[in-house]
Amino acid sequence: MARQMAGERLSLVDTGALRDDVSTDEITPLPILTHYDDALGRYPYTGFQAGGSLPVRANAIREGGFSVVVAGKRYGKGSSREHSPAAEKLAGVRLVIAESFERIYRQNADNIGLFTSTDFSLVGRIERGEAIAIRDLVQGRDALAAAILKSGGLLPFGQRWMRDVALAPALVGGAPRTLFEKIIARHALRTALTEPHPAPGAGAFVRADWRFIHEYYTGMAAHMLHATFGEPLVLHAPESVVVFEDHTSYVKESPAHVRAGLVPNVQRMVEAQRAFAMRYGLRTHRTLTEDEAARGDGDQSAGISHAMVAEHYALPGQVVVGTDSHTPHSGALGCVAFGVGTTDMANAFVTGAVRLTVPQSLQVVLDGCPAPGVTAKDIVLHLLAQPYIREGGGLGKVFEFCGTAIAHLATDERATLTNMVAEMGGFTGIVAPDAETVRFLRERRGVDFVIEPWMHSDAGALHVHTLRIDCAAVPPMVATPGDPGNGLPLASLRARLRIDIAYGGSCTAGKREDFVHYHAVLRWAADRGLKVAPGVELFLQFGTTAVRDHCIAAGYMDAFEKVGARMLQPSCGACGNCGPGGSVRKEQVTVSAINRNFPGRGGPGQVWLASPPTVAASAIAGELLSFADLQARHP
Repeated sequence: MARQMAGERLSLVDTGALRDDVSTDEITPLPILTHYDDALGRYPYTGFQAGGSLPVRANAIREGGFSVVVAGKRYGKGSSREHSPAAEKLAGVRLVIAESFERIYRQNADNIGLFTSTDFSLVGRIERGEAIAIRDLVQGRDALAAAILKSGGLLPFGQRWMRDVALAPALVGGAPRTLFEKIIARHALRTALTEPHPAPGAGAFVRADWRFIHEYYTGMAAHMLHATFGEPLVLHAPESVVVFEDHTSYVKESPAHVRAGLVPNVQRMVEAQRAFAMRYGLRTHRTLTEDEAARGDGDQSAGISHAMVAEHYALPGQVVVGTDSHTPHSGALGCVAFGVGTTDMANAFVTGAVRLTVPQSLQVVLDGCPAPGVTAKDIVLHLLAQPYIREGGGLGKVFEFCGTAIAHLATDERATLTNMVAEMGGFTGIVAPDAETVRFLRERRGVDFVIEPWMHSDAGALHVHTLRIDCAAVPPMVATPGDPGNGLPLASLRARLRIDIAYGGSCTAGKREDFVHYHAVLRWAADRGLKVAPGVELFLQFGTTAVRDHCIAAGYMDAFEKVGARMLQPSCGACGNCGPGGSVRKEQVTVSAINRNFPGRGGPGQVWLASPPTVAASAIAGELLSFADLQARHP
């Protein structure tokens, strides 16, 4: 990388092995997302790590005249930020060639007219100076993706082809279908260029019951829409749009933002969202003021967008889309929930139509009863380490979770499974609704939901692969720094690892059931006079105000206070370098319950992923260990 940045021209033979798993955090680190215009073109790959360094400085891609990027497997994994392909295109990149792509990244690239290809024969042709026709660049893509690229992106495509869209006719009879397929069939749209009920691999549009967006995307979406359609806009079904402030609540305590002088940019970004939401009368969940947070004000519900959607909006059988890769969180309720980029959401705002490439389904059979102290997070880290997943078998697929172990998992725990489908490269995750779903909706939301007879997968429905996991045999797990797929049993570590920071929070680990786990460990510790180990900081961050209010009502706060935990109000927080709980130095070691530990995620230090009880126990011990091991130390 350093040689190329210095101007040396290298061939594929010269470079050797291509880098796999280039994440969107590396293409555009989170502080860069405060830009949503031409300034983005200064920053692509500024978070890319190679050989322990960051070889790509600001403006290097523009100044180097790079127009083609070549990489290995799972390019663009991670968040749904459209800023990544936008930064590449604005820097002069016209084509990305990789062995495979993450779904959201590739769809975002299509939507802005950035070409992507898995055809490595293009490399030699480009090096020889051949002109490459658009038909070659879209070879192998579905007809909708090809049409969008030929139109120059989704918004120009929509102006031409999406003036007359309506629900497709009901699908009657036919082959056995999965729950996902049934829900999509009930929401499918008929357009000029798509089939009413397309097969897997084909492009389609659906009508969403809920569309949500947060502050890192709204300004960009508004900018796109006003530039394309003028002002004021006519939004489609604005009552089904929800706007969240969930990433920036603690930005003034984010070292990455403060050090780069980006706090004013963030504040302008938040104000742009508030102005857009107010102008078009959109339902908004905003950041709590300090006074509201201090008094536990229940009048304003706040929290992480996808967690809030599961708490307040999503229902079984619905379609939910959001500008976050962890939107599948709500799939735990038996709905289809998936993440989209800025252009997709902007188009959905004005047309009501949401684009997808119809995915295949993967069945994940979870059998057995998880052992005491083993959580859904351990099951996910175990799944992520499976060769089929590590090799990209789950890319773009629907993960249908079933099996006897599901009955042992509360809805919050099921949400950990569906949420972290994002880390497995999947399109979404789904759990068929059952008695537990009905209980959750009644007790958490006061909804008396009746499961309809069709809300399940048919016997004989097609799944391209089946993964079977004996949950009774899954031990407490961790993932070593760099990738959530680096999972291994905690007991297999040869030496105890000293830690500096323990963080419990985020959408994956800030739910009510997660706080039940934190409290079980910390109540046990407080009753024995134990505190957070010297030199260690423990941060616990609520995912939503409802979680906070439950912890207060249940009496959890006493134990948290006695051990010395710092409690944080609802926000994405340290997960995206957006507040306290992240590292500030490379030598720091964090054990975290967040969902991903890509390079730079959660700060510059080493981030080990673990379950809520492991995070809490490690904070007390000062080193990475399980609750059972902590109990053995203090009989």
